Amino acid sequence: MRHGKSSWDLPVSDIDRALNERGVNDAHLVASEFIKTNLTIDALYSSPANRALHTSMIMLRSLDFPFSKFQIIKDLYDFSGESVMSFVKELNNDLNTVMIFGHNHAFTEIATTWGNYYIGNVPTAGLVKMNFDIDNWSEISKGKIETTIFPKQLK
Repeated sequence: MRHGKSSWDLPVSDIDRALNERGVNDAHLVASEFIKTNLTIDALYSSPANRALHTSMIMLRSLDFPFSKFQIIKDLYDFSGESVMSFVKELNNDLNTVMIFGHNHAFTEIATTWGNYYIGNVPTAGLVKMNFDIDNWSEISKGKIETTIFPKQLK
């Protein structure tokens, strides 16, 4: 999931930018829709950026997800997708389903590279659910985009 719309109102560094009101509202909208999938998630990971963390906390609370299965991963503060892809390929193979919160252009690049159809842009607070027919995370090359939940679809 890409973080919600961020605020540019305060003179802070990029990593410290917060969500704006629309970002908070859109994250709640997507979380409410995602809950309907009844998907069991084994682990949840977020970039350390404030806007990604806030988005992940909205989802975590909406899912009543155990905080003990949540981690902040420095390498997810990535805009190209290379670090995120490396992180995924190194996941523990005991994990079947993970959720990752981060940034564009990384998430659009990942959806395009690993997905089975083209997504021109993963919007803010956009969620792309992908499935991979693999036994080991290191084997990821192509998967199937099963669901997209974009705020614009819910308004």
